[in-house]
Amino acid sequence: MSDTHEKSELAVHLLAGQRPALARAISIIEGQSEAVRRLLKAIQPHLGRALVVGFTGPPGAGKSTLVNAFIAEMRKRGKTVAVAAVDPSSPITGGAVLGDRIRMAEHTMDSGVFIRSLASRGHLGGLSASAARVADLMDAAGYDVVVLETVGAGQSEVEMAEMADVKIVVSAPGLGDDVQAIKAGILEIADILVVNKDDLPLASRTRRQLESMLALRVPGDWKVPVLSTNAVDRTGLPELADAIERKAALRQTKGSRDLQSSRTRRLLAQTAAKTVEDHILQDQSAAAEAIILALQQSDIDLRDAMTKILDLLHESLSNE
Repeated sequence: MSDTHEKSELAVHLLAGQRPALARAISIIEGQSEAVRRLLKAIQPHLGRALVVGFTGPPGAGKSTLVNAFIAEMRKRGKTVAVAAVDPSSPITGGAVLGDRIRMAEHTMDSGVFIRSLASRGHLGGLSASAARVADLMDAAGYDVVVLETVGAGQSEVEMAEMADVKIVVSAPGLGDDVQAIKAGILEIADILVVNKDDLPLASRTRRQLESMLALRVPGDWKVPVLSTNAVDRTGLPELADAIERKAALRQTKGSRDLQSSRTRRLLAQTAAKTVEDHILQDQSAAAEAIILALQQSDIDLRDAMTKILDLLHESLSNE
């Protein structure tokens, strides 16, 4: 069987909602093989149907347990759910640690739920470089809701703002720097703020703090709610699901084409940034060293140095 025929057959099985095909397609995407473009081309007309929900927040806030409870709530509502959980990479194999799969084990036998752990591979934004494409595959496979759960890397997770239709920022009381981490930047991307583990001391105080911080945001067409949940007892989940649906309905007024364009633009920007970073760190040529030295000695400013480095990168890519 030719490679092209195999991949077109894979796309057919994927679009039919076959789980083995989705698992295989995700492996291809993560591997960045030559088949990626053909596969994405085949599924492109079928994208934009799923609601993509992102969960982020500081470590220890209970994101995975909350996502597990959210899956159960969505299944009660008759929705199918696919989850891309970005785990920290194993320092030995580079693969995902799979902690999220363990916490979501209760859904393993549910044919309406698909869970895949992705390795962050050191990607600072909390999402692996392939997460956006994985969300597209899950969308194409026909899942109603696609959940992106990030590793909780801090304010660099603002990149999720372009990946998800609805962004959930999870906090927990009594975590010290938790609220400060949100104040430092994650607050800006939140569509919904959640205080999880609301049975713990200081839960009410944390909620009031978050509500006060929201006053610093520029008013828009959506008032960010601050909700309380207890993922273990499954309390507050209906309210969270209702808020997500309201925000999704408001966002859909922009149209799926605009949402897809926004995600594609973000993906392109991330790829370009990573390419430039790798070039700067690895280029040991005399021309690059001269630019670095000139910047170090303040003979040129940072913007001039950037322009010169980009010119070198352009030359390098043109000669490949």
